[in-house]
Amino acid sequence: MAKFKIGVMTDSFKLPFEQGLEKAAEVGAQGIQLYVVEGENKYDTFDDAKVARVRALLEQHGLVISAVCGDFGGHGFERVDENEWKIPASKAVADLAVRLGTKVVTTHIGVVPENKDDPLKADTECEAYKNMVNACREIGEYAASVGVTFAIETGPEPAERLKAFLDDVNSEGFGVNMDPANLVMCCGTDPVKSVYTLGKYIVHTHAKDGKGFIIDPRKVYTFFAEGGIEDLRLSDYFLEVPLGEGNVDFDGYLKALEDIGYNGFLTVERECGADPYADIQLAVNFLKSKIGE
Repeated sequence: MAKFKIGVMTDSFKLPFEQGLEKAAEVGAQGIQLYVVEGENKYDTFDDAKVARVRALLEQHGLVISAVCGDFGGHGFERVDENEWKIPASKAVADLAVRLGTKVVTTHIGVVPENKDDPLKADTECEAYKNMVNACREIGEYAASVGVTFAIETGPEPAERLKAFLDDVNSEGFGVNMDPANLVMCCGTDPVKSVYTLGKYIVHTHAKDGKGFIIDPRKVYTFFAEGGIEDLRLSDYFLEVPLGEGNVDFDGYLKALEDIGYNGFLTVERECGADPYADIQLAVNFLKSKIGE
């Protein structure tokens, strides 16, 4: 088995940052993913002293940053009015990533439309696709110039469509944050097959598990962007569960990652649950048992 590294999202502990770092070290993680869009670690609150303090705390706990999360929500990069501020904000996050010593920024870009070339049939989707490509090319050019890759999180569309989009963007500054549970929960697609499809683009992964019931990614992600749509109960659509309790084939998934030559972080993300610490510890132990540590 490849020598994967195990990370955790500090925000998943639902604790202040410094306590989250302590817990990350306590559960046996080697790295963390840091959320920098809002809260105590918002990207525009980092002066040199804060950068130095965070780096010192990481060193103290024997941790590194696997990635920063620069997902500004809304409709991703589908809309020009949102892109007017999201593009410069994303570039600022790339600069922060460099200062914190990581080369990966994870993000959502919206839902890649199924139709992109038939304006008579789907003019709104064609416009969204164009906006997304243009924004990602501009951000990607800047990211590549500072040695950073923006990693699009899987889930809103099948892997084949995401790969075609990345091929169109054609930027060294854009890749994939592979989230197997999102593919199961929102797309109803096979994460193992998706690893092989997206192989060359994968620069970071999430370790998450789940079950999908009603597969309608556009409706679900529009809910996340806008909220309050109809009578949408997310539990009717999908359920995130602790690692090993869902429909992700982790043996096949880890083997696929090994096959494509990925040896980076498996970063535990737990977005729900009454006892996040227990679930994260279970996840770390589960991963260690799978990778032979």
